[in-house]
Amino acid sequence: MQKLYFNLEDISQISIGAFALAMPIAFTQEAWNMAETLPSLNLWLLSVLSLIFLTQYTYFSLFQANIKYRVLGYLVRIALAYSITLFVVALVLLALNKFPIISEPILALKRLIIVAMPASLGAIIVDGMDKE
Repeated sequence: MQKLYFNLEDISQISIGAFALAMPIAFTQEAWNMAETLPSLNLWLLSVLSLIFLTQYTYFSLFQANIKYRVLGYLVRIALAYSITLFVVALVLLALNKFPIISEPILALKRLIIVAMPASLGAIIVDGMDKE
């Protein structure tokens, strides 16, 4: 049975990848304004699309389509990658004073989801760069 471990290097790579793609999106007023008007159904769809692409890339690139004995590791990697991405994006938006989590939590969540979509892809791609 082969394991794919999740370690500090993976956390670092996911964080850097998320940061690299969150920055250009988080700086745009279009993303901030889109969060104000985008319906909840579309935000849900963005989240689902993010997770679909994360699972596909992880399955084919990181796990090389072989998860038979590593299903838990596969699911944990996806969950951690998306969670770390959300944390990094929240920090970026907070640093830009565009994450009003206390005063307008719904708007903050919407901005988080919008910026997290491309950031999650950057995160998992950078994470997969050093894998076999």
